[in-house]
Amino acid sequence: MPEVQSILATDCGSTTTKAILIERRGDEYRLVVRGEAPTTVEAPFDDVTVGVLNAVREVEELSGKKLIGDEGRVITPSADGQTGADLYLSTSSAGGGLQMTVAGVVKAMSAESAQRAALGAGAIIMDVIAVDDGRRDFQKVERIRALRPDMILVSGGTDGGTINHLVELAEMLVAADPKPRLGIGLNLPVIYAGNKDAYPAVEDLLKGKVALRQVENLRPTLERENLLPAREAIHDLFLEHVMQQAPGYSKLSSWVSAGIMSTPNAVGKIMQTIAAQRNITVLGVDIGGATTDVFSVFRNPKGESIYNRTVSANLGMSYSICNVLTEARSENIRRWLPIEISEEELRNQLRNKMIRPTTIPQRLADLHIEQAVAREALRLAFEHHKSLARGLTGIQQQRTIGDAMTQEGSGKTLVDLMALYMIVGSGGVLSHSPRRAQAAMMMMDAYQPEGVTLLTVDSIFMMPQLGILSTVHPAAATQVFERDCLVYLGTCIAPVCAGRDGDVCVTVKVGSETVPVPFGSLRVIPLGYDADHNPLRVEAHIQPARGFDVGAGRGRAKDVTVTGGEVGVIIDARGRPLTLPQDDTASVTRVREWYAAMGLPV
Repeated sequence: MPEVQSILATDCGSTTTKAILIERRGDEYRLVVRGEAPTTVEAPFDDVTVGVLNAVREVEELSGKKLIGDEGRVITPSADGQTGADLYLSTSSAGGGLQMTVAGVVKAMSAESAQRAALGAGAIIMDVIAVDDGRRDFQKVERIRALRPDMILVSGGTDGGTINHLVELAEMLVAADPKPRLGIGLNLPVIYAGNKDAYPAVEDLLKGKVALRQVENLRPTLERENLLPAREAIHDLFLEHVMQQAPGYSKLSSWVSAGIMSTPNAVGKIMQTIAAQRNITVLGVDIGGATTDVFSVFRNPKGESIYNRTVSANLGMSYSICNVLTEARSENIRRWLPIEISEEELRNQLRNKMIRPTTIPQRLADLHIEQAVAREALRLAFEHHKSLARGLTGIQQQRTIGDAMTQEGSGKTLVDLMALYMIVGSGGVLSHSPRRAQAAMMMMDAYQPEGVTLLTVDSIFMMPQLGILSTVHPAAATQVFERDCLVYLGTCIAPVCAGRDGDVCVTVKVGSETVPVPFGSLRVIPLGYDADHNPLRVEAHIQPARGFDVGAGRGRAKDVTVTGGEVGVIIDARGRPLTLPQDDTASVTRVREWYAAMGLPV
């Protein structure tokens, strides 16, 4: 698309609407300016376009370019090159985003496939209904009736299999008579992605009562999962039903050059684009005030890239911070602190944050507490992600005599940290940490990467806008992602095993510098940028001690290309899994040592 010279993109978040202006500069696209304003989807405005125009006006003031016409709408396309933008795109999670209920026959099979389809399309899962979920039928009916989701996804049965259980699910929906969250008097959208032979009976029961749409079966056979048709249908219905009912979205829809995309779906798109273009594995996270989204692209045993997304709707840094406290427990939060603090004081701090969600840390101690909570929120969300990002359950496997004593069956997680190439962190606590080394340390502590892993963060959280741009103009999205969005922190080298404190467990040679690292410690080798501000890439020789593994096998050396950045090459010799002393004083002393190694104040 060589004719595109300027691109305006907005993301309507639950609290803030962000706008960015991208322009072609020479042979590449670059971010020019960014503006933001409060989101106005709720009272007293009840019109999302008010916030959009406010954010775009800030872009106008900073860029000197007229983007809003006299009639009060975004100008596209540019008529003379001086006014308007050639493309205007928007994403949204305002108004609660896309909220869905999924239903399946078997909870561990068809219902789990339905979860993966809905999560991959950017939805928040309100509940998972299954024939075998342990609840009585009347309880499921009451639950469906009370939820008021934006849409329901129904799945189950292989093509040609039994139809009775799917008819039961349809009868349950008839009894519940569910109503949509938005749009009084409208039928609730229901996507049917189950056994095609059962559809006529399901259609007879649901016709006229819901807005029914059939797509291809999610599990046409036990060995195959087919998520794409359901995800596309979810996206289409999101635009047709949900967006049209949200305040001001029908007006916004008439302005954009392509359909509005849900924010998590857009972030997933840019993750998939980068993974495909670089042929790498990626783990990404967006930690917000109310939810934490985790995205990943890993390879299955056949070598195919598999995209997964999960949302932990109860783990966040402001509205949901007390949920993190409840789920993680105070002792797990306190173990990351370089200061001593009582359990009572910690609880009071977090409760204050929950009732005053827009406040930011005022003291260094407040920052330590917030970043300790972030580690636990990231860890818990990652555990949730690993439980869903896995192979298919219920498939037949060929097993040899060597497998007879192993317990691993179908449904093994796809998350392989030793094979992970890059971690991308996003969200206020990571993107806006006062020092980049703090963001690196939070991700290392929460995810405990293994072997050699590149650490990065999103500079100002523009991944949603770049995600929707990647569907229209992949080259522009990739260039801005590389040059303006991605901040390289550096490379983490983490040998896997446990040892005795003080014993050298790995020796790393970077250039002319050779660094032996004792077990239980962190070391940083500075490695920054070249003259064009591209991160330096140099060859490194990693020699683990006997019993330790960095990806080549226990005790075997590995030669890799490491990438520098804001922090450099971080050698994490704290062992996997990472453990801390049980005694509070000893734990604080150990964490202080790690902070000092990373050059961080305590």
